[in-house]
Amino acid sequence: MSLLVRGVCAAGARGMSLRAGPRRCCRRSFWAGGCGAPPGASRWAERLGWGAAAAAAAAAALAGLGLARRAEMERRRGQLAGGGGSREAEGDDELALRCERFMAPPVSGLGELRERRGAMRSRMELLIMETQSQVCSALAQVDRGAQFTVDRWERKEGGGGISCVLQNGEVFEKAGVNVSVVFGHLSEEAAQQMRSRGKTLKGKSGKLPFCAMGVSSVIHPKNPHVPTIHFNYRYFEIEEADGTTQWWFGGGTDLTPTYLDKDDAVHFHKTLKEACDRHNPELYPKFKKWCDDYFYIKHRGERRGIGGIFFDDLDSPSKEEVFQFVQSCAKAIVPCYVPIVKKHCHDTFSPEEKLWQQIRRGRYVEFNLVYDRGTKFGLATPGSRIESILMSLPLTARWEYMHSPPENSREAEILEVLRHPKDWVP
Repeated sequence: MSLLVRGVCAAGARGMSLRAGPRRCCRRSFWAGGCGAPPGASRWAERLGWGAAAAAAAAAALAGLGLARRAEMERRRGQLAGGGGSREAEGDDELALRCERFMAPPVSGLGELRERRGAMRSRMELLIMETQSQVCSALAQVDRGAQFTVDRWERKEGGGGISCVLQNGEVFEKAGVNVSVVFGHLSEEAAQQMRSRGKTLKGKSGKLPFCAMGVSSVIHPKNPHVPTIHFNYRYFEIEEADGTTQWWFGGGTDLTPTYLDKDDAVHFHKTLKEACDRHNPELYPKFKKWCDDYFYIKHRGERRGIGGIFFDDLDSPSKEEVFQFVQSCAKAIVPCYVPIVKKHCHDTFSPEEKLWQQIRRGRYVEFNLVYDRGTKFGLATPGSRIESILMSLPLTARWEYMHSPPENSREAEILEVLRHPKDWVP
């Protein structure tokens, strides 16, 4: 479910304990060759579309600036150790350096993040920006020569986002990694959608102030032997009439292969299970089943993929503990997926296998447009960015009348798993 970062966030069943108006848009590019450059150096120059010579000069200058800034930080740390200086100033420097590694400056801006230092809204925004940068860097390194378009957009009702999209690379046909940080008042349609899923929301004069943020991604590879992956992690706050704030986290990571590779399935699920087990061994089996149940295409009688984890409305045992869990899940994205891409991205494939991939992508489109509540919520929220909401759709898909794969074929093998989900790890 490509959720909040396609515009906003959705709500669902209760969790469990852990233990469009006018907007300004800036398009930039991120060249894969800059991944190894020092933070804030050639990568930023390339994003701005400068020539090679200018980019190299900027890289050198910014690298020097980065060294100077780090030297200044060390000087301040020395002062601090000797009783002088300011811990707050040191924190400001570290925050600025952390933000230089992002695909673009944070949506809220450094000043605002500093003002609400320690607040969950700020910490979650930094986590989703960091996740976006890490995933884009990993994809660019796999797909050498690939170029991400970086769109920074604003929502007139409040907030904005950063959409990073790669299209027609050597490995990835379409890969989008989006961040959204939005706020304002829930529309009545969006509020009703939440209430229908168990939320008790009491607004003042019919208004419900909210803040929602998250990172969301769908990655569609060219090779039919490389699976599609989707992930999103999000945080939501709603202020009620009496001034109290409801908050919850949601998210998940799931895999959609065209052909079944059992070793890949075990690796994917094992990596996610390890991330969950760090917090509570009961989490993975619960969220794995939730994922299988959520990504169900009812009119086809099959799941969208081989699952992963999915959760929503997670608000216990404490905000800090849930945040730490979400952070572990976000850190598991690259290790659960990139090794599978490297393993298969150069596999040979036939026209028939490519055709099957296109048919399976048609199923992906069906789920996202018919059932995905994140898509519905985004389209129901004023000022939502349609391009980001529909980023999850593949460039190409296919529908064939009454298509049915031969018995005992590899196509029939994956269909059996989609109709009857398996447990991949104990």
